[in-house]
Amino acid sequence: MSPMDAELREIRDFLAQHAPFDALPAPALNALPRSCTLRYHRRGTVVLDAGESGDGLYVVRSGAVDITDEAGGLIERLGAGRAFGMTTMLEHRPTRHRCTAIEDTLVIVLAGDAFQRLVADHPAVATYYAATHHERLSTAINRLQQATSGATILGTGVGQIASRDVVSVTTDATIREAAATMAEHHVSSLVVRDGERLAGILTDRDLRTRVVAEGLDTDRPVTEAMTVDPVTLPQDSLAFEALLEMSARNIHHLPLVDAAGRPTGLVTTTDLIRLEKSNPVYLAADIARQSDLDGVVVQAQRIPLVLAQLVDQDVSAADLGRIMTALGDAVRRRVIALVEAPLTPAPTAYAWLALGSVAREEEGLGSDQDHGLVVAEEGHDEWFAALADGVTEALERCGWPRCPGDVMATNPTWRTTPQAWRQRFAQWAHEPSSDAVLAVSTVLDMRHLAGDPALTVQLVAGRTSSPLLVGHLAAQAVRTRPPLGFFRNFVLEHEGEHRDTLDIKRGISAVVQMARVLALRAGSGAVGTLDRIEAAVDAGAIDRSLADDLGAALELMGHLRVRHQADQLRAGERPDNHLAPAGLSDRARRHLRDAFGIVRSAQQHLAQLVGPGYV
Repeated sequence: MSPMDAELREIRDFLAQHAPFDALPAPALNALPRSCTLRYHRRGTVVLDAGESGDGLYVVRSGAVDITDEAGGLIERLGAGRAFGMTTMLEHRPTRHRCTAIEDTLVIVLAGDAFQRLVADHPAVATYYAATHHERLSTAINRLQQATSGATILGTGVGQIASRDVVSVTTDATIREAAATMAEHHVSSLVVRDGERLAGILTDRDLRTRVVAEGLDTDRPVTEAMTVDPVTLPQDSLAFEALLEMSARNIHHLPLVDAAGRPTGLVTTTDLIRLEKSNPVYLAADIARQSDLDGVVVQAQRIPLVLAQLVDQDVSAADLGRIMTALGDAVRRRVIALVEAPLTPAPTAYAWLALGSVAREEEGLGSDQDHGLVVAEEGHDEWFAALADGVTEALERCGWPRCPGDVMATNPTWRTTPQAWRQRFAQWAHEPSSDAVLAVSTVLDMRHLAGDPALTVQLVAGRTSSPLLVGHLAAQAVRTRPPLGFFRNFVLEHEGEHRDTLDIKRGISAVVQMARVLALRAGSGAVGTLDRIEAAVDAGAIDRSLADDLGAALELMGHLRVRHQADQLRAGERPDNHLAPAGLSDRARRHLRDAFGIVRSAQQHLAQLVGPGYV
């Protein structure tokens, strides 16, 4: 074997040990070395700089390479077998990162034309490097969001403060045995299991009120003293959600459960008190304690300032949406209760519906009102009109402007019986005019807020769809283009008060609308945008790579929007969606272009799914 043959074989054997080359068929793998060159780079050498296109895919043979952003922040450190330069290869444009050898490094360079032939013949290779590209984009987004003042309590996962070692007994234990277990572990509560399922919770208060005060024999089963089927929270909830539940229900112990309903932790008021009490997490409790509307208005006016503070802390845009929605829900529920109180008792059952971004738990600064009413029986519209008027007026005082499209319970169209709602659903599904498409988009984003939840369940079950309607919704989603031109330049307003800005909501709305259509096609009842994207993956409508890219794009756009809005609040301005690219860093502008590009690609995918008859 000649020296050249030996060198080619050594490259081939090295590539065969590393993904994605290890999955290639032998003929394809054997052909690669003849399109490769070896390059040596001394420690400290910039191998590929931001703004350069490179001439192939770079695979580290030995040594190490750091991938950094324009500010010098480390995105990733690559060792043997890892690659860089895929931005140029996959997107046909310069890389956005600096790639520097941090020790003496040998690099295999696969020529660009050979790489393009490889991904054309073996799509799994493109998928692999697209995922790598996504991971680096996500890391860059995370760096863009880094906190300046440490972690926030509102963004703290409740699992981080809850007891992880769940003290428990089974349902066949006696009260005496359960009390002894509590004493042994020095806890004020324990969970009672039926197999792996949570059956109940026993607390010190239960022992005082149900055992001691009632003279209950302690040899009786613990099931006679425990609280049956207690309120629980998912284990990935946030601390503020635990506080909302505990404050609203006047409870002091809250079990956490996994997706199968198994107890995984227990959070107590003591756990929450350990957090800094001056933190705005207590705003929710303050809202719930208000005895009149004036008090609620005062507390509600604190919410935008709370959100503005959180923007500078380690809270994602998705969590900010959940926090804003939860605080808004606290206001809305208290307002409904206070408005209803002086009226005569409700003449029939009703359900108050949250619609739009509030229903998706994606509320933002500057959101307006979107709500509806389901009334169990006809003939009581005067009473419910008064309720709707009072609530809408109070929410306006609290800072939520009226919906410009009049999608509110004050409008009789959005305040009616389940039967009338169902008739309207059927009409919209079979006669999808432009107004019908807008209306359906609203009612597909629906969540129960107050009143009788059975009416909301009945209404959701009665919603009607059709292939024709889905096609029109898809067309609307594809037409909602992010403000990005053909040559990746931003599309800006040229006149008026928003001159030289772009409407970032167009990009966000496009993702929301696409997710809604994909969930409909998947037969999913999910309401949140990210949940709908996951449902589309589960149904095979989109692949994992595109779903992850959409999630990253949505997070980046949401983060830039809320930061812009927080700046407006501090300047005494009303928050809007008009972002000036000139005010962003070069890095943020590049990432925003990437995000808009991901949205455009996803729209093209959706257009192919629904066919040319609609888009």
